Amino acid sequence: MKKLKCIIIEDQEVDRLLLQHLINQSDSLELVAYFNNAEAALNHLSSDIDVLFLDIDLPGMNGIEFRKKNVNIPACIFISSHPEYAIETFEIDTLDFISKPLKKDRFDYSIHKLIDFFSMKEKSEYFDILSGSQFLKIKEGHNTIQIKISDIIYLEALKDYTRLITLQKKHCVLSSIGQILKENHFSNFIRIHKSYAVPKHLITKKNSYEVVINSNINLPIGRAYKENLSFFDS
Repeated sequence: MKKLKCIIIEDQEVDRLLLQHLINQSDSLELVAYFNNAEAALNHLSSDIDVLFLDIDLPGMNGIEFRKKNVNIPACIFISSHPEYAIETFEIDTLDFISKPLKKDRFDYSIHKLIDFFSMKEKSEYFDILSGSQFLKIKEGHNTIQIKISDIIYLEALKDYTRLITLQKKHCVLSSIGQILKENHFSNFIRIHKSYAVPKHLITKKNSYEVVINSNINLPIGRAYKENLSFFDS
């Protein structure tokens, strides 16, 4: 896979220098530019940027506002000292949220997630629901595989793609999560967040901000989707 072109928007010099150092050490990333405010970055964006490393607390336009204006950049990783904003950021196509102080092992984990995301984008082509059955036929690279819909424990939106999570493997298909949920075979799934949909019967616990599925997987609840979970309270 080619190097991923990225930009940094961070107003704290120490954090920016550390991030530059970590990116320059990575064999998978190419730092194109860095900025100390969002307005300056707006005038220097190009269509070939793959990754945005973004602080939230910026002078002038904050990081969340900037991301909303630039959702065309495929991947966004927030690095912030305000963890209370994490849930909000995942409603605007965020790949990861790292709390400051930035540490190398946490950065490496995020880059692994980033590479995984772009790798699956390259491999994903399409999926079909087999007529009259409870299986999906998915083309991955040169291979076509079948997975049971009942094996899917949740769906994760990745812009124009959707990741299908099973206990055995993650699959990525070129279809939006909204389009997938229109299929009758997914009638038992409910949208709990802009980025997530889950089968109703796998929800084992819920509070005001997240659900637990399969007894051990925590997923956030988006404000706009809380009503979809009203059945769990009845």
